[in-house]
Amino acid sequence: MKKQVRLALSAVLALSLVGAFAMFGCSSNNTTTEKKDDTAKTEQAEPVELQVFAANSLSKAMEDIQKAYIEDGHDNVTFKDTQYKSSGELNEMLGAGSYADLLISASKGSMDTAVSKGYVDGSTRVDMFKNDLVMVSKEGAEMKDVTLQDIADGKYTICVGDDSVPAGNYAAQSLSTVGVYAPAGDDAGKTGKDITGKGGSYNTDMVKDGKVVLDTSVGNVCKHAQSGDVDIAFVYTSDVYRFGGVQVVGTVPADTHKNIVYPGAITKDCTNVEATQEFLDWCLNSEKAQKIWQDWGFELA
Repeated sequence: MKKQVRLALSAVLALSLVGAFAMFGCSSNNTTTEKKDDTAKTEQAEPVELQVFAANSLSKAMEDIQKAYIEDGHDNVTFKDTQYKSSGELNEMLGAGSYADLLISASKGSMDTAVSKGYVDGSTRVDMFKNDLVMVSKEGAEMKDVTLQDIADGKYTICVGDDSVPAGNYAAQSLSTVGVYAPAGDDAGKTGKDITGKGGSYNTDMVKDGKVVLDTSVGNVCKHAQSGDVDIAFVYTSDVYRFGGVQVVGTVPADTHKNIVYPGAITKDCTNVEATQEFLDWCLNSEKAQKIWQDWGFELA
C-alpha cells in the first residue's frame, strides 16, 4: 500500500515538474516575443526631424499634410519650422548654405536651377501637382469675365509677382501675348510659353500710371486684390482657397503660359534620405494626402 502511495506521489510530482517547465517555457517564449516586439517598436519609433522648403502657395495645404502624416502612424516624425518662400528665394537659401531635406518648387524652371546648381538630387525629382493661373478681384467687386486684352486696354490696375515669383513669371508670359510685358535678352521677340517671364519689363506707361504693381510673393500679390489696392491680381487657383477674400473674375488661358507644375526633390545634403522619401511617397500616394491637396485646390500631377 505504501509503495502504491509513493508511486502515486512520484507521478504527481513528475506531472507538476513537467507543467512547471512548460509554463516556464511559455513564459520564456512570451518574454522573448515581448522583447522582440519592444525592440521592433523602438526601431520603428526612431525619432527624425524633417526640414521642408516649400513654395509659398503650399503653406496651408502643407500644414494639414504634415499633421495628417504624423497622425497616420508616423508619430516619430517631427517637422522643423517649414520654410515657405518664393521658389527663387528657396534656391537662394540653399545656395547660401541653409539646410533642408526636401524642396518643393512652384515651377519646373526653379527646380531645373536647383538641379543644375547641385542643391537637390535630380534622381529623386518628381512632378507633384498642377495648378491654374487665375485673375482675382476683391470679394464682391462687380466685374467678371476679365480678359488679358481688357488689361492691355488699361481697364484695370493689376498686381503680379516679380522675377523671383513663379506665379509672376507665368503672368508675365501671358501678358507678353497682349503687349503688356516685353521680354528681353534671349527671350526678345518671343511671347507666351516661349519665354521665361524673367528679365523683361512691363509697359512703361502702365507702370508710370500705377496700372502695374509688382510684389515679392504670390501671397502679397493676393493681398493687393483683397484690400482693393488693385483691381486684379494674378494668382493660382489654390490661393483662392488659401487666402479667401477674393473672387475669380477670369482664368488665364493655359496656352499663353508654360504648364504650372510643382516638382519636388530630396536635397543633396539631406541626412534623412529614407525618411524624406517615405514622406514624399506618402504625399503622392496616400488617399488622405490626395484629399488634402485637392481640398486646397491642387491637382495631382
